[in-house]
Amino acid sequence: MADTYYKGKVVLITGGAQGIGLGMAQAFAKAGAYVLIADADKEARQEAVARLSKENLTIDFIACDVSSEQQVIDLLQYVREKHGQLDVLINNAGIADPFMGNLDELQMKDFDRVLAVNLRGPLLCSKYSLPLLRKSLHPAILNITSTRAFMSEPDTFAYSASKGGLEALTHSLAVSLAKDKIRVNAIAPGWIETGEWQKKSQKYTPSHTREDKEQHPVGRVGKPEDIAEAALFLCSEKAGFITGQSLTIDGGMTVKMIYH
Repeated sequence: MADTYYKGKVVLITGGAQGIGLGMAQAFAKAGAYVLIADADKEARQEAVARLSKENLTIDFIACDVSSEQQVIDLLQYVREKHGQLDVLINNAGIADPFMGNLDELQMKDFDRVLAVNLRGPLLCSKYSLPLLRKSLHPAILNITSTRAFMSEPDTFAYSASKGGLEALTHSLAVSLAKDKIRVNAIAPGWIETGEWQKKSQKYTPSHTREDKEQHPVGRVGKPEDIAEAALFLCSEKAGFITGQSLTIDGGMTVKMIYH
């Protein structure tokens, strides 16, 4: 976006220190927003600071485990004391590994942890952001879900369930917060290559086969910038007539029939 819509806006992105979250943080900061990244990963936060400071972007970093109600309360207190405003909340933090083993081997503590971060976290952040969002002229909440909310590989119980729940939470919040003029939408990413956007201990050079690319009608795997551009639009007043919706961004992969 070439306009100045985000100038003076405050944007909070959870799980924004690496991957898709970091891509969105960079994009919103470049668009002129003051971006706050809340992330529980100290290593990722430190590396993200170094990476983005080289670009002279206005970004702040806060430690927060979004599954903890008290930490979320403290996070929003920090936002309130430092900025006194919040215009956009992006619920991106999540446990990304969808595989948990066979059902008969599933550990409930692992299942509960994924739902605590991926579903309870967005609810907590939305709840405690309300006082600040209500003061904004054009407030928006964006939830980052997944195409796994609609389709699954074997043994992805917790991840699929949490993302499916977040899809439902999106339209529930949209209807419930309409009285406060807060729009709530979701983006469901497909295969997004984040290898170059990870912290050093997990960073890798992407390598995709022809088959990988041809699974996507657009002919390539996705990248964080694809999600960031859509987020910029959905959280802006250009999308003022859009709420309660989920935008699938997967290069067309989930609409292509694949036979083996």
